[in-house]
Amino acid sequence: MAEFDAPLAPSVPPVHPLSASHPLALAPVTAPPNSVDGFVREFLHNLNFEQGVSLSSSSANDQYLALAQTVRDYLMARWLEDQRRQREQQAKGVCYLSAEYLLGRQLDNNLLATGLADVAAEALAQCGLDIDDLRAQEVEPGLGNGGLGRLAACFIDSLATMSVPNIGYGIRYEYGIFRQTFVDGQQAEQPDAWLTLGTPWEFPHPEAAQTISFGGHTEKYDDEGVTRSRWVPAWNVQAMPYNYMVPGYQNGRVNTLRLWSAVATDAFDLRIFNSGDYEEAVRSQTYAETISKVLYPEDSTPQGKELRLQQQYFFVAASIKDFLDVVLPEDFDLVNLPDRVIFQLNDTHPVIAVPELMRVLTDEKKLDWDAAWAITQKCFAYTCHTLLPEALEVWSVDLMGRLLPRHLEIIYRINDEFLEAVRERFGDDEMRIRNMSIIADFPERSVRMAYLATVAGAKVNGVAELHSQLLRDKVLPDFNEFYPGKFTNVTNGITPRRFIRLANPELSALITEALGSGWVTDLARLRELESYAEDPEFRTKFAEVKAANKRRLNEVLLARDGFEVSDGHMLDVMVKRLHEYKRQMLKVLHIVTAYEGIISGRVEASTVQPRTFIFGAKAAPGYVMAKRIIHLINAVGAVVNNDPRVEGRLKVLFPPNYNVTLAERVIPAADLSEQISLAGKEASGTGNMKFALNGALTVGTDDGANVEIRELVGDDNFFLFGMSEPEVEELWAKGYHPSAFYQADEQLRRAIDLIASGAFSGGDRSTFEPVVSNLLYDDRFMVLADYASYIAAQAKVDEAYADQDAWTRSAILNVARSGFFSSDRSMRDYIDRIWHTPPSY
Repeated sequence: MAEFDAPLAPSVPPVHPLSASHPLALAPVTAPPNSVDGFVREFLHNLNFEQGVSLSSSSANDQYLALAQTVRDYLMARWLEDQRRQREQQAKGVCYLSAEYLLGRQLDNNLLATGLADVAAEALAQCGLDIDDLRAQEVEPGLGNGGLGRLAACFIDSLATMSVPNIGYGIRYEYGIFRQTFVDGQQAEQPDAWLTLGTPWEFPHPEAAQTISFGGHTEKYDDEGVTRSRWVPAWNVQAMPYNYMVPGYQNGRVNTLRLWSAVATDAFDLRIFNSGDYEEAVRSQTYAETISKVLYPEDSTPQGKELRLQQQYFFVAASIKDFLDVVLPEDFDLVNLPDRVIFQLNDTHPVIAVPELMRVLTDEKKLDWDAAWAITQKCFAYTCHTLLPEALEVWSVDLMGRLLPRHLEIIYRINDEFLEAVRERFGDDEMRIRNMSIIADFPERSVRMAYLATVAGAKVNGVAELHSQLLRDKVLPDFNEFYPGKFTNVTNGITPRRFIRLANPELSALITEALGSGWVTDLARLRELESYAEDPEFRTKFAEVKAANKRRLNEVLLARDGFEVSDGHMLDVMVKRLHEYKRQMLKVLHIVTAYEGIISGRVEASTVQPRTFIFGAKAAPGYVMAKRIIHLINAVGAVVNNDPRVEGRLKVLFPPNYNVTLAERVIPAADLSEQISLAGKEASGTGNMKFALNGALTVGTDDGANVEIRELVGDDNFFLFGMSEPEVEELWAKGYHPSAFYQADEQLRRAIDLIASGAFSGGDRSTFEPVVSNLLYDDRFMVLADYASYIAAQAKVDEAYADQDAWTRSAILNVARSGFFSSDRSMRDYIDRIWHTPPSY
């Protein structure tokens, strides 16, 4: 391939300064030729002129970067054209404000969007390169913690695919969600240095940086006879934007994700440096950059809490300033702002945007309060993603007043006017007023951000039918009564591009063979697969796809972690953030029960359905009980996997650092999806949807979107267990005593006693004593109450899996009946019920 080593001549003439009105400046940008030869030429040009190396001297990272830059070049013309068209049309769009975007790897997604996957593979082959080797070079940006960030990524993918104008706004964390490792079975957190080798997908714009202020005080002043307030901040930082392209699926649309990075206003003091105090010379830089340093800094300390609030204000203030001052035309009448944009608040993290917009409109744009408030109430909508009271953010008044004094004043006024309206409606019902006040007085005076979002938002939505009902009836019932029609539901969804088309190419090909093209953007068409569930030939092909996905997962885990997925095993998977309400502990008890039955001799190992249990979960660094459960899972695995009495019929695998890239291999291979949270605690879940769409059957409670999955796929194709949400509430009301369930159930007692005995900790009974005590004396999420029902459901799973043909039929019906869970459908619901932002072509 020596002919490719010589640097290529530039393919464009020398560039001279042009005015914006020059014909060449106005000419449309053109993409490179859509051919193998054109791709080769562009790839080598990028390798030579962007990376500065020849092919023969390039590293794998050079080659990956050049490949990514080449794919990027094919998207560039569309992206610039969409920006030009949006400036011209000024169509109403969505600004999605989210603290998390768990994007996954970008190369394959962008190859899919451009339709260039085959062209790229052939072009690289002509250069003597294997595209799979370059795929492996990409480092996934861990800019999210779990479902919330993955949902945001799915939504912006769908908006681009549907040609809806959208800017996603967030934070470019220097270190994302930590890289998880295990040391002696216990979680250890390592920094996620995803930027070390550079990322080719971002476009930095330091010239467009916004100044973001903090601290200081406020003062009144006279403005031509009008008394106004202004904020006199104590310090500030620069928010530098990095733009990412968000392509739609083969439709020519490319939207923008804009992530903000914090840099110091005055990064370096030469005078101090020359005096020899090197640390002090860069102190402001170090302090400023801390804001975007780490995703979700540990907030058990006052400093951690302050940093989190700084992060939240930093990115929403930059985003609002960017939209008003950069995206909108200079002569835009802000009275018409609701006709131009809706700011969607993805959970409570960005809610500080409400007082920020009010501050900008009243203090900087000089609108009167009533006009500004009327605009603000039409420009925001709020998605609540939780039912857990501790997850509904509150900020102490002391912290808010110290960090954002003007915003606290604005929140006080919003609250005063709101409570006045509540009194007019309900009279002096003091308890109702206390319950609805944005400002809480107990246990400390604080700002309830979910309440602020509810008062300010045009709409408030939950993310599954059950969640939305509980949100209206139990979490925010007084607000639901006060604002009839404000609350609605939009059930979550997932993008079929990444989680079927990319993650499961064999299944995608089988579906296309049966249905033809078009289903990737119209997932409701999967219903047409129902008749194929009765076709023996299709069932055979479907089973072959599942087997191939298991082999592929085995290859990945063997190379990645040294794990082996045994042939003939049911793949029983539980992958989700480690939290007690998700009840990984219940899954552990099932495994220990099965193991205890074998080693006690009551169950013949040869009669046990072979299963490999796969866990994937990270625990928040400060969440001690969650980390103990991770330790227990690994300890159980170490014993079970090496006990010859089990005869290899049970295996527990816990690959560390579960992320989107690994999910794309685990989910298509799964037979059984574990969705076992306590009813009434999970808002929705999206992992449950991914598994069902890839042909796994679900064992689950009636919680979150499980309810809708079960209703759609049918009771015969779903293993339901556990209490309903009303039954949970009834048991709490009567008084829940977990030790009573322990005493009453011999099988449960044997499992817990085996853990307590030290069988999984080298005989040391103290290692897992806190876990056992938590189960017996606290058990806030009723693991023991649902244990018997769960074990019975697992017996039904074993019985069903024994009939492989019938199981495959059920798996096909899960795929066929889960088209509802496309994020495209979720976006249509948001557009129809909340945003009213039609496509723009």
